[in-house]
Amino acid sequence: MPKRSGDRDEEVGVALDDVFHALSDPTRRQIVERLGRGPATTSDLARPFDMALPSFTQHLRVLERAGLVTSEKQGRVRTYRLAPEPLDRVDDWLAGQRALWTRRVDQLDALLYDLKEQQK
Repeated sequence: MPKRSGDRDEEVGVALDDVFHALSDPTRRQIVERLGRGPATTSDLARPFDMALPSFTQHLRVLERAGLVTSEKQGRVRTYRLAPEPLDRVDDWLAGQRALWTRRVDQLDALLYDLKEQQK
């Protein structure tokens, strides 16, 4: 049976749709960028944002559900880390799309060249 776009990817365990949804929000993209520099606590991540902590932690939950971050709690402190595997999946999907469209543009270019040659 063919996969639907919302089906879970067996290798990564996360649907591509979930990753794109998580990355669709600028706050979550900034969190991912920050975690690209290394692990950070909830408080450290929330500091630059002008929002209540419960609202901010919802963003973290979306990122965690999408598999983009992992967290570990020690005492009362939760530390988040970037999990790059879902980003690799996005990169693979984009590379496939790029190859498809490059091939299509090349085919169109060849067709237009042939039409131009026929008109001579």
